[in-house]
Amino acid sequence: MIKHRGFPGRLPSSDFQFTIRRANPKGATPLIRRERYADRRAPDRRADIGFVRAIWKCFGDEPFERGNLDAGRLSWLFGREVLPVSDPFDPTDYEALLVLDVDAARRAFPSAFDEDEWEA
Repeated sequence: MIKHRGFPGRLPSSDFQFTIRRANPKGATPLIRRERYADRRAPDRRADIGFVRAIWKCFGDEPFERGNLDAGRLSWLFGREVLPVSDPFDPTDYEALLVLDVDAARRAFPSAFDEDEWEA
């Protein structure tokens, strides 16, 4: 499992995890498409924005390995803003390649791309 150096481990000042420390010996947690409902809590929406911002800053629109990125956090974006690169896609593979759909991410989370709001 690749560890993405420089990728934030969590959303600052919160318990929202972005990465995992070590691979699960029983296998990777499968990525699934989780429904985001309009009435989600504000902290959950901030975590989504922060995660999209981190993906954009670290990888841009280039494919990236799933590696140590948190499956739960990825699942909130999977199938919409984060897409599989290959077909067939193995949702339980730490080496699976993903890519940020920049257009979809900009529509869903425009503030994630606003450089004025980025923390130093």
